[in-house]
Amino acid sequence: MLVAKNRNREFSVRYLPGFSSMAILCFVLLYAPIVALVIYSFNSGTNIALWEGFSLQWYVVAWENELVQEVTFRSLIVASIASVTATTLATMAALGTTRTRNYRGQMVIYAVINQPLMVPEIVTGVALLIFFAIIKAATGYHGLTYLVAAHTAFCIPFAYMPIRARLEGMDGILETAAQDLYATPVQTLRRITLPLLWPGILAGLMLAFVISLDDVVITELVKSAGQDTLPTYMLGQLRRGITPEVNAISSALLGVSVLLVSIFFILRTR
Repeated sequence: MLVAKNRNREFSVRYLPGFSSMAILCFVLLYAPIVALVIYSFNSGTNIALWEGFSLQWYVVAWENELVQEVTFRSLIVASIASVTATTLATMAALGTTRTRNYRGQMVIYAVINQPLMVPEIVTGVALLIFFAIIKAATGYHGLTYLVAAHTAFCIPFAYMPIRARLEGMDGILETAAQDLYATPVQTLRRITLPLLWPGILAGLMLAFVISLDDVVITELVKSAGQDTLPTYMLGQLRRGITPEVNAISSALLGVSVLLVSIFFILRTR
């Protein structure tokens, strides 16, 4: 009787021996260092390993640090421009690869769009470094445009994934009905497709923003002198020695990332 009951029970990995213990161990290894970082960002002392009392002084110190303000503002500018540009291009690419008849080479285009996800980030960073170095030598221009372009190229597949998933989940009957009612392709796109696609676009935008805001490798390779972003500034500070101020900045950046990623998953679920 017991054997028959077990056979009728639906299979789930939760019933595998040791699954719960392994899951708990993975969560502990993933989040215990982050929890320690957040806790010690409120430490009143200067020793990062010795708790000396609760205080918000390091958040105040980071907030009043003019260099932190400068790199934070630069990070927000780069992430905003790169995410908007990447999302616009990703939307066009998603429409071009889903709202059309199947054609030869369609999977190749899909693979090319998602190439930054498959290639190690250091390889993409070195390739962009060489490419932009050639342009810098020819033009003599060393502005922030290179960093924005690099972030845009890297963020396109991250914005493309939720937008394409939204398009594939949308019912095409409404678009067909609009065409039957003599709507032009532009009218169908503006009044039917884009309003239905908006949650996917917003989710892709926020995901691209977080990826750009947190990027270190590509930024470190592409940026010119005096173009530090918040992550590269923190990396430089870590090389000089970890201070509770870095903990406070890391916790604040973690909070922004968690908030945006949470909104992304909520929109994707809806």
